[in-house]
Amino acid sequence: MNVLQSGPYHIEDTSHILSPGLVIFADIVEQNILEMVRIAKDAGRLRPHCKTHKMSEVVKLQLQHGIAKHKCATFAEAEMLADAGIEDIMLAYNPVGPHVPRCVQFAQEYPKVHFSVTADHEKPLTELNDSCVAAQIKMEVLLDVDTGLHRTGTPITSKEALRLYELLVDLPGIVPGGLHLYDGQNHQVDLVDRKAAVDVAYGDACNLAKQLDQHGWPVPRLVVGGTGSFPIFADFDDDRLELSPGTSVFHDTGYKSNFPDLDFNPASVLITRVVSRCHDDRLTLDAGNKSVASDPPFGTRLFFPDLPDAEHIIHNEEHLVLKTDQAVNYQPGDVLLGIPRHACPTSALHRTADVVRGGKVVEQWTVTARDRKINI
Repeated sequence: MNVLQSGPYHIEDTSHILSPGLVIFADIVEQNILEMVRIAKDAGRLRPHCKTHKMSEVVKLQLQHGIAKHKCATFAEAEMLADAGIEDIMLAYNPVGPHVPRCVQFAQEYPKVHFSVTADHEKPLTELNDSCVAAQIKMEVLLDVDTGLHRTGTPITSKEALRLYELLVDLPGIVPGGLHLYDGQNHQVDLVDRKAAVDVAYGDACNLAKQLDQHGWPVPRLVVGGTGSFPIFADFDDDRLELSPGTSVFHDTGYKSNFPDLDFNPASVLITRVVSRCHDDRLTLDAGNKSVASDPPFGTRLFFPDLPDAEHIIHNEEHLVLKTDQAVNYQPGDVLLGIPRHACPTSALHRTADVVRGGKVVEQWTVTARDRKINI
């Protein structure tokens, strides 16, 4: 029997866990979900993003705790959510090209789901309207606004925001759904600085919503924030707010270092094995960059609690080479636990995850939405 004990992570027997392998500690997942609800003050205020996990079992756990509204970025994620029992789904990724008719197809395939999308430009918006009119349906669309990330969204203080929202009101196949605000630029480590930045973003959103209200245009919701900022938005007394954390359900070392004020813990880890010890101070692991997110800088992609000072020397497709004085304590076949710096893309690199409860591997969860397409 191969026991693994690394800080709070305990697995009684790792002998049947293939490596490199994704392992989910379900007890920590549930603790993170409860913390999300505590911060939000009401599960009904949450609309978490499923991109981090892409797993129906996680959705069902959230649903058990009253989280019934969800956000996604792909139609595969939308299908996964609907099949898991979610009836309020927002596609927070502006549909263009062939994804425009997919919106209509999804709405037709899942008529019990309240399905909404986002838009920040007239061209795809009018294409979506034409598709909806042809299908004799209406679709809710939120205006995607930019508060400083400069990735997507109409500048929130611009006249264009008003013009586009008026278009949402006027187009016969569209129902105006409010505003979508993702402030991913607000990753200030200092909580005081982060609060100041979120105050500005929320103030701009309120100003825009007030202008829309003055025109008599409905603004039913403001979908706001991410993992680092949703606790700050949660303190605003506004019935229209829907809070959208994502990473917090699994958490990772990147968010743990960027947001030390958050009380979440990494629930998804990578199990890896030593495949070679070619030098006295080298460990070669099977945790190549096909098994863990490679968007963080080289040398930071995995943190090993049992080798906190290990230096990453090589990281390629199938190998990770560490330099450490502790290498002499390991032999080929020995197991190490690594915590990803970025949990979300790491999940998508694995078809399944072994699930641990009470120190035992009890089941496997399928990463259902790791592909771009399931059926639709």
